[in-house]
Amino acid sequence: MIQRAPFATRPDQSRGRLHAEPASATRTPFQRDRDRIIHCAAFRRLQYKTQVFVCHEGENFRTRLTHSLEVAQIARAVSRQLGLDEDLAEALALAHDLGHTPFGHAGEEALDEKLRPVGGFDHNAQSLRIVTRLERRYLAFDGLNLTWETLEGLVKHNGPLTGPAAVRRNRPLPRAIAEYAELHDLALDSHAGPEAQVAALSDDIAYNNHDIEDGLRAGLFSIGDLAGVPLVGPLFAEVTAAYPGAEASQRINEVVRRMIGLMITDLVAETRRRIARFRPGSAAEVRGLGQPLVAFSDGMRANDTGLREFLHPHMYRHYTVNRMTSKGRRVVRDLFDLLVIEPNCLPPDWYRLTDGSGTPRTARMVGDYIAGLSDRAALEEHRKLFDPQEKS
Repeated sequence: MIQRAPFATRPDQSRGRLHAEPASATRTPFQRDRDRIIHCAAFRRLQYKTQVFVCHEGENFRTRLTHSLEVAQIARAVSRQLGLDEDLAEALALAHDLGHTPFGHAGEEALDEKLRPVGGFDHNAQSLRIVTRLERRYLAFDGLNLTWETLEGLVKHNGPLTGPAAVRRNRPLPRAIAEYAELHDLALDSHAGPEAQVAALSDDIAYNNHDIEDGLRAGLFSIGDLAGVPLVGPLFAEVTAAYPGAEASQRINEVVRRMIGLMITDLVAETRRRIARFRPGSAAEVRGLGQPLVAFSDGMRANDTGLREFLHPHMYRHYTVNRMTSKGRRVVRDLFDLLVIEPNCLPPDWYRLTDGSGTPRTARMVGDYIAGLSDRAALEEHRKLFDPQEKS
């Protein structure tokens, strides 16, 4: 059994919640965070939100929900190997995509464009907004009242947001993060704790592998097209040589399984090299290193770059995906333009939050409403509001 690492985040030393609550007799603070995320409405809506393909294009393609579950499984596995807090890593993995709009990055781009006069739109900031304000499950507070460690990891899993090491130098700090940090300092100028770093790279492992699998099954590219792609090409050659009579679907499954294993092994090995070098004695020391503790090796990062260079033109910019994203952008823009001018078309609970036609507050509320819609719900709303034959 792997012992708890000295630099793991300790639930008994949590910095607590914005609103004080009695401790649970049966669960750690991070277990409670995980459970609150799983039971919230935003998590359920991930079932019908795009990963790459719109939900109605095929039931076997990934959605934001299935992706989040895969990230959580990988994050727990890596955290177990490194002696970290598995529950915190899982909570962060399950929450990391809560703020995504319908229609993936196309929807986010459309909302960012429309909301630019009131601070723009950022899916990480929206995740924070959801768990600190928009979820209304409790009488004592808005949001989920998650621990400091979960909120910190949610906004900083990709690195510091302020200071010389900020990962967003070309864009200002999202307003939702800046406003919340005034109430609850999330130390935005440092790296996140080790569990958040694990969750971030588990995300990379999951989407690299399932994008290869989904792209092949959708016919966007073939196994032969992958021959020159680092890591995945040699693995397909290896599997084909070992199992020449296997069906294509079986070879795809085997290669994806091996890729995930190799990437996890590399991540754990490189992180252990960094642990031996830096010898952090606490999670606070991990945050203060000035660089990530959890990382891939240089070789695996090069593999990752080569894979993304292949996927960008062959999958993310494939003409069939372009058509879907074009429709998604139009749906989001249409809904926003109409609802900002006619907020009385919003459901009553949302309409009560607005303060008139075309105001900044109404624009932000409309943005929150649209961002929370699933692909399916956004398409249905568009039909109801723009098709004269559709019942409202």
